[in-house]
Amino acid sequence: MGRLEGKVAIITGSASGMGKAQMELFAREGAKVVGGDISEGAGAEVAQNIGGAAAFLKHDVTSEESWKHIVEFTTKTFGAPTVLSNTAGLPPDPVLIEDISVEVFERLYKVNQFGVFLGMKSVIPSMKAAGGGAIVNISSAAALKGATGYSAYAAAKSAIRSLSRNGAVELGPFGIRVNTIFPGAIKTPMVDEVQMKTVNEFMVPLIHLRRMGEADEIASVALFLVSDDSSYVTAAEIPVDGGFVA
Repeated sequence: MGRLEGKVAIITGSASGMGKAQMELFAREGAKVVGGDISEGAGAEVAQNIGGAAAFLKHDVTSEESWKHIVEFTTKTFGAPTVLSNTAGLPPDPVLIEDISVEVFERLYKVNQFGVFLGMKSVIPSMKAAGGGAIVNISSAAALKGATGYSAYAAAKSAIRSLSRNGAVELGPFGIRVNTIFPGAIKTPMVDEVQMKTVNEFMVPLIHLRRMGEADEIASVALFLVSDDSSYVTAAEIPVDGGFVA
């Protein structure tokens, strides 16, 4: 029996990278998974490749209506969701504070933090009705360590940390656990060739394991946090960054 047998999960940002890796791993471990992403073609292909344990819905994490739709779709397709992984996010585009436009700041906030809030808010009723559940929020090592040019991105990702901790306090009495992962430099399609060169040149030497991480390494930690193996773990903050913030 898989570690997630009988569980129903919603995973955002499922079309690629860390979300895709979680979709595949959670399904292998017995969960029924619904992926959500604004990239409709790639997201549907991921679910199709997994097979009958997976489904996909085009999803905008910044829309309350879209969250209502994906929860209803999941419930109708597989049953009420008892697992949520808030993985969708926008990558940083390094800009100094004085040069950040209001539009860019708001967009990073809407996707990277507000979307996480909407996700938590949307699944709480079904998790309470089920007698419990598990939420994993994907933040960033940028929330734990300052860097020039990352203020807007880090601010949004830092807000996830506080939201998760407060959510763990509020939801613990209902058997709902809330934990946070802080990925470091992870190889995903969002890291283009120029960024990869920069990371390898300037960031990797500061990482104790001297390499970038893989999306599967984030998925493995998320699997632990949503499985019954972590049944007494809530409000945990786990950097998965090769020791970058140590």
